[in-house]
Parts: sequence; structure tokens; C-alpha cells
Amino acid sequence: MSEDRADSLLRAHRRTVIRRWCIIAALTVVALLAFAESILVGVMDIGWGDVFSALQDPSMMDSPSWKVLIQLRTPMAVMALLVGMLLSLAGAQMQTILGNPLAEPFTLGVSAAGAFGGALAIVLHWQIIAQPQLNIALMAWIAALLTSLLIVGVAILRGASAETMILLGIALTFLFQALLALIQYMSSAESLQQVVFWQLGSMTRASWGSNLIMAVVLVVSIPVFSVLGWQLTALRLGDARAASMGVNVTRLRIGVLLLVSLMAATTVAFTGIIGFVGLIGPHVARMLVGEDQRFFLPASLASGALMMSCAHAVSQLVRPGQVLPIAVVTAIIGVPFFLAITLTRRRSLW
Repeated sequence: MSEDRADSLLRAHRRTVIRRWCIIAALTVVALLAFAESILVGVMDIGWGDVFSALQDPSMMDSPSWKVLIQLRTPMAVMALLVGMLLSLAGAQMQTILGNPLAEPFTLGVSAAGAFGGALAIVLHWQIIAQPQLNIALMAWIAALLTSLLIVGVAILRGASAETMILLGIALTFLFQALLALIQYMSSAESLQQVVFWQLGSMTRASWGSNLIMAVVLVVSIPVFSVLGWQLTALRLGDARAASMGVNVTRLRIGVLLLVSLMAATTVAFTGIIGFVGLIGPHVARMLVGEDQRFFLPASLASGALMMSCAHAVSQLVRPGQVLPIAVVTAIIGVPFFLAITLTRRRSLW
């Protein structure tokens, strides 16, 4: 290869890298703007002028509008942001290790198991800790993680192939959905109402404690995926090629599965089942910056945060005075968006 040709390729590579980082920066800015706007959306009319006035005049912080903003709206908006980042990142890595563009954090039955665990706590009044809401969250988290460990155990025995994980996950999803339907059928009217409300996905149960737990899971996950970035990128070339490059495919797939399951279980425990974020977010990131984990990881985080912040704002605007279950909003937004992606792309998503 001539020196001029090498210089030309190097310049093209640099332009590509700069363009991708600019895209990520733009996504991040838009996501932060959507997050800031979602804090102000609600029944009580609060604008940016009110916020700036309160910051300049501390006496205004005792007003009812400021208390609503800080104590109610901000924890919900922060939870939406964290959930979007967790689900999108988990979906991106699930699609990577399974080699399936339709995979998301709940493909392996984690959401159905979490919903079943929460329903058991509500209907059978199982109590591990005294605080009711945290008790439901803990039961859901335990059920989801036990399901993940079961999948990992079977995967180890069967060689941790993507096909084994997907088929087992589908079977477990149907099993837990059937058990959940049985629980609902046998529950009282009051318990049934609680179970249905809990499943629909909502930010109304947000608190700074739950946000802290999700933030810790996210902060732990990002560096791990960053370190494993080159191995995950190599895995997209196929198991055989990745193994020839020195990647322990079985160990990588199981380790990522455990971490993704922890992320998904944490979101289910505090918010219920929220679909499509882990499916749409990674696809948007992949279309914009490609498969290289150096760019794919931050782009997935930003696109998931943007989608959830927008969905959270919409859920509060549809019916004034009420907060629509956010899972309904993500499905309404996600289905046409996903169809638009799949029907308008001329080449394969992979």
C-alpha cells in the first residue's frame, strides 16, 4: 500500500471517529434537554423562570410549586433517565451476545419472572422487609435473578450457545406468564388491582433511594462493558472468529448475561415491565454510529435516556391530573418507530 493511500485512509478514519463522537454529543445534549423539560411537565404550571427565580431567592424554595418540583417531579424524571440508560445498554449487549436483532433485556424471561415475584408478594402477602414497596421490589428482584442463574446454569451445561439461551428464555417467559395469570385469577379484587398497576410500568414509585440503587448498578456496569468492549465487538464477527482472536466466548457470554440480568432485574423491581426501550435504543445507536463498542455503548446510553425522558413527559401530558403508565407510552411510540426502522432500511440491520 502506498504512503498516499495510507494517509488517505487514516484521514478518513479520523473523520469517521470525529463524526461519531459529534453524533454522540448531540444525542447526549438532546437527551439532557428532554430530561430537563420532563421535570417541568405536569398539572402545576412551572416554568424555567420560576426555577431561576427560586435559585436567586432561596425564600421561594418553601413554596408549594418548588416542593412539587423537588420532591415529586425530579425523582421521577431521574428514574426515567436511569431506566432508559439501563434498559438500552442492557438491550445493546443482549443483542450482541445473542446475535439477534430482536433481543432485549426481557428476551430471556427476566421481566416475566420479576412480575411473577412481585405478584407473589402482593397476593400471598410474603414479607421479607417491613416497607411494602421495597418488599415487592425485593421479591421481584430475587425472582428475576434466580431465573437468570437458572439460564446461566443450563447454558454452562449446554455450552452457552445463543440458541440455547434464547429457547430457554422463551420457554421461561411463557411459564411465568402462565403462573402470573394463575395468580391473578386466584387473587382478590384488591390484590388484582395492585398487581395490574404494578405490572404496567410507572415512575410514580420513584424515590431517591431507588434512584441511588439504579445509579450504582449503572456506574458498575459501564466500566465493565468498556473493558470488554473489544471482545464484544469481536463477537459480532461470529463465535469462531472471536475465539480465534483470543476471546473466551463462553465466559464472555455468561458474564455479560449475568450483568445484563442484574440491570434488567433492578429496573423491573422498581418500575415494573417497560418494553421497547431495550429494543429501540440500541437500534438507533447502531444506525448512527455502527457496532464498534467505543461508540455503540455511549450512543445506546444516550438514545435510551432520550426515549425514556420523552416517554415520561408524554405520560404526564396525555391526561391532565393523571400519569399514564409509561409502558403504554413506550409501546405506542416504539411499535411504529421500530416498524419504520425495519421497513425503510435498504440493507440489513446487522
